Amino acid sequence: MEAVVQDVVSPEDLLTFRKKYSEEMSKGHVSKETKFEYAWCLIRSKNPDDIKQGIVFLDELVHKGTKDDQRDYLFYLAIGNYKLKEYERGLKYIRILLKNEPGNTQALELEKLIVKALRKDGLVGMAIVGGIVGGVGLGVAGLAALIGMAASKKL
Repeated sequence: MEAVVQDVVSPEDLLTFRKKYSEEMSKGHVSKETKFEYAWCLIRSKNPDDIKQGIVFLDELVHKGTKDDQRDYLFYLAIGNYKLKEYERGLKYIRILLKNEPGNTQALELEKLIVKALRKDGLVGMAIVGGIVGGVGLGVAGLAALIGMAASKKL
């Protein structure tokens, strides 16, 4: 699985698919196949801005795609977020895929890789807590910030 997440698109392929996307865009309609191919190239780029753009395209596609299409979109959304070290988001996408396909071995391997990265970065606790009490935690943090700001203004 590490080979999949470390795969890098060739500059020629990126240029080819960028050109195809731009040509369709100039005609007023980009097919979902072209958008996916370009997003797939962008996700495999070394440039974080390209990866972010690929994620935007895949996020647009995932909401409009068939169940079969969504599998690929979710998988590459997870990879893109993994590459950007947005592990919690990557985990979210891969778990949506696994909810629909619990036996998907590639997705299971990617989930393990993401969880390993979370543990390595010490974020697994935050991911678990965030999933369970995310809203409450944000509310408490926000309240504490407001109290701190009010107290500093009185001084």
